[in-house]
Amino acid sequence: MVQIRPFAALRPQKGKAREIAALPYDVYSRKEAAEKVRGDGLTFLRIDRPETMFPTDTDMYAPQVYKKADEMLRQMEEKGDLMQDAAPCYYLYELTRNNQSQTGLAVCYSVEEYRLGVVRKHENTRKEKEQDRICHIDACSAQTGPVFLTYRPNQEIKQIILQEKVKEPVYDFVSEDGIGHRLWVVDTPSVIGKLTALFSDVERLYIADGHHRAAAAAAVAGLRSKKNPKYTGKEESAGVLSVLFPEDELKILPYHRVLKDLGGKTPEELLAVLSEVFTINRAPFSPYEPEKKGEMGLYLEGSWYQLQVKPEHCKEDPIGILDVAYLQREVLTPIFGIEDPRTDHRIDFVGGIRGVGELEKRCRKDCKAAFSMYPTSMEELLAAADAGLLMPPKSTWFEPKLRSGLLIHKIER
Repeated sequence: MVQIRPFAALRPQKGKAREIAALPYDVYSRKEAAEKVRGDGLTFLRIDRPETMFPTDTDMYAPQVYKKADEMLRQMEEKGDLMQDAAPCYYLYELTRNNQSQTGLAVCYSVEEYRLGVVRKHENTRKEKEQDRICHIDACSAQTGPVFLTYRPNQEIKQIILQEKVKEPVYDFVSEDGIGHRLWVVDTPSVIGKLTALFSDVERLYIADGHHRAAAAAAVAGLRSKKNPKYTGKEESAGVLSVLFPEDELKILPYHRVLKDLGGKTPEELLAVLSEVFTINRAPFSPYEPEKKGEMGLYLEGSWYQLQVKPEHCKEDPIGILDVAYLQREVLTPIFGIEDPRTDHRIDFVGGIRGVGELEKRCRKDCKAAFSMYPTSMEELLAAADAGLLMPPKSTWFEPKLRSGLLIHKIER
């Protein structure tokens, strides 16, 4: 069962939360991150992406880069921009987008539960990205960005959360992208104890977003335990900063694919070979976004096509039924020769928040074709994780994103 624990967060002084809070480090390219940092003086992106403090030709994975992150984090605390709560607490974090709200409980979970599979993943990590976060956490002795987790709804937990939200939030602001953010401190010992007990009856937690942060936190805990002969598993380094949301409040957006070439085929040849695994028609509207599972859009040579999967090529297992798996299995691997989309530079991914119009822009800029996807469902994600299976990379895009810098977990106090 799930074991959660409170923690004493390092967090912004009241009145500075909006200026400090930043989108996750991995939603920006290096160029975008550098531009963002130039415009925002206190943005936490400086610490999450410390290479932005160096010339553009600096190795972003160099030791001095991570050391800079630690220096800036300490400076923010010394200057009073960030302060640490005196005692361990839980925190409620509400995000509102387009009048739809979701409220998560910020906690630490045990790395041991991650290793045992109580905290379940649905994607593999990339070694270089995982190592980047290992170095960042280790250098800062802090987890600066939470893992986004979900769980099956529990009415008793929901009721406590609703009761706590009647109180005044410590932060209440709207970020520049229109997302509302509110945060409450849950510091009543009886409420902390009740929530801890209720989650002990929750069978599993599922990683929605933040696989690299989760893996890196577990790796750093392993490194710290080897250096500590008195290690018990109760240390701060053995807890992973996370925010837990009930799955019925979450929405997955699609994750589209763009291709840099046509695999050596002409547009006509590509359509012909695709017709073996899809029923192809001209799209009924443009730009085309699929309206149901089993449909995809194809943007090619300035035109949109509607693709319908063929039943004889479908599979029934928790991974095989996914539209993203169908595309990978029937198209990307056999037609384009893309065996590993995580490392093949001929493919790129466009998050659903950017809209399908972004696919047309990419094809005018640096790509030759694009596939618009119907989103993976929460039920599909949970089923894959419960089966112990891994979904294809970039199968889900969760929105809104948790901000970094609002809640920081120091792994040495």
